[in-house]
This record gives sequence, C-alpha cells and structure tokens, in this order.
Amino acid sequence: MSDTNDDTGSISPDADVGHGEGADPVLGDEAVVRAGTVIYHDVVVGDRFQTGHDALVREETEIGDDVLVGTHTVIDGRSTIGSGVSLQTRVYVPSNTTIGDDVFVGPGAVLTNDPHPIRRDDELVGPTIEDHASIGANATVLPGVTVGRGAFVAAGAVVTKDVPPETLAVGCPARHEELPEKLRGENKIR
Repeated sequence: MSDTNDDTGSISPDADVGHGEGADPVLGDEAVVRAGTVIYHDVVVGDRFQTGHDALVREETEIGDDVLVGTHTVIDGRSTIGSGVSLQTRVYVPSNTTIGDDVFVGPGAVLTNDPHPIRRDDELVGPTIEDHASIGANATVLPGVTVGRGAFVAAGAVVTKDVPPETLAVGCPARHEELPEKLRGENKIR
C-alpha cells in the first residue's frame, strides 16, 4: 500500500509488518501504519488502528479498535490493549500489561513490570489500567499496580500503589486525592 491514508487504510513501505517468526499479524480495516513502525508476528489488531512513526508492537499483543500508538511508542508484547486507547508519543508499555477501553496515556509515560530490575529473578507483572483512566505526561506506573476505572494520574506522578476508581494520583510517590469535579466522567477518545 501507499503511505497515504484513504478509506482502506495504508501501510508505509518503510514499515515492517510481520517481523520475526510466528503467525502473520492481523490488522483490522482502515489501519494506518506509518514509516519506521515494526509490528511483530502473533499480533492481532482491531479496526482503525493508527501508529505514529517508529512505533514498535512486539509479539503476542492484542489491540482493540480505534487505537493510536504514537511516534516512538513501544509495546513490549504479551499485553492486551482495549478499544479507544490513545498512547501518545514515547509511551512505554512493558510485557504483561493490561489496558482497558478508552484509556489515555500521555507523552513520555512509562509503565513498568520488573519490581527489582536485574537484582532478583522476579515474575514480570505489568500494571493494569482500567477503562476510562487517564495517565499524564511523564508519569511512571510501577509493576502490578492497578489504576482504577476513571482514575486520573497527574503528569510526572510516580504511582507505587493501586489508585482507586475515580481518584486523582499526584506527586512522587503519588498520593491519592479526591478527583476534582472537572475531571470526573468518561474519556472522550472516540
């Protein structure tokens, strides 16, 4: 396909769709895959998927409909991402992460899955981001943490423990506060 967008979608000739060994990736209708993007085998993606430039989607990842994977964003595989998700520029999603529907993850946010990097041989468990949660720019979410439905993680926060639904997490380490009225409700991504 050409590098232009039309009703049928497009895959840049400079993208690598089907990297590695395994089953060919499945991309839904109207996918737009931009130059430099690498999508491994054993990936299943829904309709209206879109990447920025130089995105990476590793093996055994399932992605729903209407998902944006921004420029230089990395999804390290073995993860599940719902529909209506917006992963902005330079987001890192480690393996074994679950992201629900209508989730926003701001630029430079980092999700982690290793509780003791290279010090101990621990099971890698990524975070769970529930439906309609928002994570601000440059926030960090530690392994195994759940960010509840409709919760809001402020920019730059370091989330070390579960964030209850409809709660604001702010600071380093993040403390929980009442979600301001203006931030209540569902994300309007799609």
